[in-house]
Amino acid sequence: MLSEVGINQVYLACGATDLRKSIDSLAVLVKERFKLDPFSSALFVFCNRRRDKLKILHWEHNGFWLYYRRLEKGTFKWPSNNKEMITITRRQLRWLLDGLPLDLKQAHPEVKQRVLL
Repeated sequence: MLSEVGINQVYLACGATDLRKSIDSLAVLVKERFKLDPFSSALFVFCNRRRDKLKILHWEHNGFWLYYRRLEKGTFKWPSNNKEMITITRRQLRWLLDGLPLDLKQAHPEVKQRVLL
């Protein structure tokens, strides 16, 4: 299970990424194309062309984690700018994984306890 404890940044690779890439290939992509450190305590998120699969690369202590998510129905609301890596919040990552757009203008309204008489 993906743990967000100790995560400083979440980076999203906009556009499509070939998800046949393994840990090493994704780490090289992070370092060379996006000029970021794959060994940092960040999550690097990649999505395929059909937007129904994603991979998350994460370094922890002495090795990489590679999380893989495949939707049976629907697609992720993925940004399309091909050559850009953007920073998102952990909350936005949760939205994305739940099928919501990153630029969500309003969350659910706050619910307060009703007093029953």
